[in-house]
Amino acid sequence: MRYALAFALALLAGTAMVTTGCAVVREQESVGAYVDDATLTTQVKAKFIEDKTVDAGAIKVETLKGAVSLSGFAKSSAEKAQAEYLARGTKGVREVLNHIIVRP
Repeated sequence: MRYALAFALALLAGTAMVTTGCAVVREQESVGAYVDDATLTTQVKAKFIEDKTVDAGAIKVETLKGAVSLSGFAKSSAEKAQAEYLARGTKGVREVLNHIIVRP
């Protein structure tokens, strides 16, 4: 009887873990979505590095569920616009939030 109860509890706990899924942060993202977002962030940063008009070190890129957020500083409005253009042109990006500040 004791083993049957322990087995039932273990089975119940295992079922709960399998059916709730695996999340990086509770109620935010699955592991797969987190990996996809990290890949998008890397791709956008790589485009910044390739493009000599964008200072990749001055612009921070964060991605959540396909939405890319750009922050940091640009030397001109043209650099700010180019960073947004490159991010929007990255396959898999759903939305770009441009919070880059142009330094005078």
